Amino acid sequence: QVQLVESGGGLVQAGGSLKLSCVISGSTFRSGGMAWFRQAPGSEREFVATIWRNGGNTYYADSVKGRFSISRDYAGSAVYLQMNSLEAEDTAVYYCAAGRPILSAVRTIGGYSYWGQGTQVTVSS
Repeated sequence: QVQLVESGGGLVQAGGSLKLSCVISGSTFRSGGMAWFRQAPGSEREFVATIWRNGGNTYYADSVKGRFSISRDYAGSAVYLQMNSLEAEDTAVYYCAAGRPILSAVRTIGGYSYWGQGTQVTVSS
Protein backbone atom coordinates (compact mmCIF):
# COMPACT_ATOMS: atom_id res chain seq x y z
CA GLN A 1 0.00 0.00 0.00
CA VAL A 2 1.48 3.31 -1.07
CA GLN A 3 1.24 6.15 1.42
CA LEU A 4 2.39 9.76 1.16
CA VAL A 5 2.78 11.95 4.23
CA GLU A 6 3.49 15.67 3.97
CA SER A 7 5.04 17.89 6.61
CA GLY A 8 6.54 21.36 6.94
CA GLY A 9 3.55 23.58 6.43
CA GLY A 10 2.75 26.48 8.70
CA LEU A 11 2.29 30.22 9.03
CA VAL A 12 4.91 32.53 7.55
CA GLN A 13 5.13 36.20 6.73
CA ALA A 14 5.23 37.39 3.15
CA GLY A 15 8.77 37.25 1.85
CA GLY A 16 9.64 34.32 4.08
CA SER A 17 10.50 30.73 3.30
CA LEU A 18 9.23 27.24 4.07
CA LYS A 19 10.35 23.78 3.06
CA LEU A 20 7.76 21.06 2.59
CA SER A 21 8.63 17.38 2.80
CA CYS A 22 6.76 14.32 1.61
CA VAL A 23 7.77 10.84 2.64
CA ILE A 24 6.54 7.92 0.54
CA SER A 25 6.18 4.38 1.78
CA GLY A 26 5.21 1.25 -0.09
CA SER A 27 6.97 2.11 -3.34
CA THR A 28 9.54 4.40 -4.91
CA PHE A 29 9.10 6.76 -7.83
CA ARG A 30 12.53 7.70 -9.12
CA SER A 31 11.53 6.34 -12.54
CA GLY A 32 8.17 8.08 -12.38
CA GLY A 33 7.00 11.50 -11.33
CA MET A 34 6.81 13.18 -7.96
CA ALA A 35 4.91 16.43 -7.73
CA TRP A 36 3.36 19.14 -5.62
CA PHE A 37 -0.08 20.58 -6.18
CA ARG A 38 -1.99 23.14 -4.13
CA GLN A 39 -5.57 24.13 -3.50
CA ALA A 40 -6.66 27.49 -2.16
CA PRO A 41 -10.11 27.99 -0.61
CA GLY A 42 -12.76 28.18 -3.29
CA SER A 43 -10.32 27.22 -6.01
CA GLU A 44 -9.49 24.08 -7.92
CA ARG A 45 -6.38 22.08 -7.17
CA GLU A 46 -3.53 23.35 -9.31
CA PHE A 47 -0.12 22.14 -10.36
CA VAL A 48 2.92 23.63 -8.63
CA ALA A 49 5.98 21.59 -9.56
CA THR A 50 7.15 18.14 -10.56
CA ILE A 51 10.37 16.18 -10.84
CA TRP A 52 10.23 13.52 -13.50
CA ARG A 53 11.91 10.23 -14.21
CA ASN A 54 15.50 9.21 -13.72
CA GLY A 55 16.86 12.34 -15.34
CA GLY A 56 15.21 14.47 -12.69
CA ASN A 57 13.78 17.01 -15.11
CA THR A 58 11.82 19.65 -13.25
CA TYR A 59 8.78 21.61 -14.33
CA TYR A 60 7.11 24.52 -12.56
CA ALA A 61 3.94 26.55 -12.73
CA ASP A 62 4.66 30.03 -14.03
CA SER A 63 3.40 31.53 -10.77
CA VAL A 64 6.17 29.89 -8.72
CA LYS A 65 9.04 29.73 -11.20
CA GLY A 66 12.17 31.28 -9.73
CA ARG A 67 10.80 31.16 -6.19
CA PHE A 68 10.13 27.46 -5.57
CA SER A 69 12.46 24.51 -6.02
CA ILE A 70 11.50 20.82 -6.10
CA SER A 71 13.95 18.05 -5.23
CA ARG A 72 13.89 14.40 -4.21
CA ASP A 73 16.05 11.82 -2.53
CA TYR A 74 18.02 9.38 -4.66
CA ALA A 75 15.61 6.47 -4.27
CA GLY A 76 12.50 8.43 -5.07
CA SER A 77 10.96 7.86 -1.65
CA ALA A 78 10.85 11.50 -0.58
CA VAL A 79 10.14 14.75 -2.37
CA TYR A 80 10.70 18.28 -1.15
CA LEU A 81 9.51 21.75 -2.05
CA GLN A 82 11.63 24.71 -1.04
CA MET A 83 9.49 27.81 -1.14
CA ASN A 84 11.15 31.23 -1.03
CA SER A 85 9.82 34.77 -1.38
CA LEU A 86 6.39 33.58 -0.33
CA GLU A 87 3.39 35.69 -1.22
CA ALA A 88 -0.12 35.84 0.21
CA GLU A 89 -1.33 34.22 -3.02
CA ASP A 90 0.68 31.11 -2.13
CA THR A 91 -1.69 30.40 0.77
CA ALA A 92 -3.20 26.97 0.16
CA VAL A 93 -3.22 23.36 1.17
CA TYR A 94 -0.22 21.72 -0.49
CA TYR A 95 -0.44 18.11 -1.65
CA CYS A 96 2.32 15.82 -2.77
CA ALA A 97 1.58 13.31 -5.48
CA ALA A 98 3.37 10.40 -7.08
CA GLY A 99 2.84 8.26 -10.14
CA ARG A 100 4.14 7.38 -13.55
CA PRO A 101 2.87 10.11 -15.85
CA ILE A 102 3.92 10.53 -19.43
CA LEU A 103 5.49 13.89 -20.22
CA SER A 104 2.28 15.41 -21.52
CA ALA A 105 0.56 14.61 -18.23
CA VAL A 106 3.14 15.77 -15.69
CA ARG A 107 1.17 18.96 -14.93
CA THR A 108 -2.20 17.22 -14.60
CA ILE A 109 -4.00 15.75 -11.59
CA GLY A 110 -4.78 12.67 -13.62
CA GLY A 111 -1.10 11.96 -14.16
CA TYR A 112 -0.64 10.89 -10.55
CA SER A 113 -2.11 7.85 -8.83
CA TYR A 114 -1.09 8.51 -5.26
CA TRP A 115 -1.75 11.54 -3.06
CA GLY A 116 -0.97 12.76 0.41
CA GLN A 117 -3.46 14.30 2.82
CA GLY A 118 -2.11 17.81 2.42
CA THR A 119 -0.36 20.38 4.59
CA GLN A 120 -1.56 23.93 5.14
CA VAL A 121 0.63 26.85 4.14
CA THR A 122 -0.54 30.28 5.21
CA VAL A 123 1.31 33.42 4.16
CA SER A 124 0.40 36.60 6.01
CA SER A 125 0.79 39.92 4.23
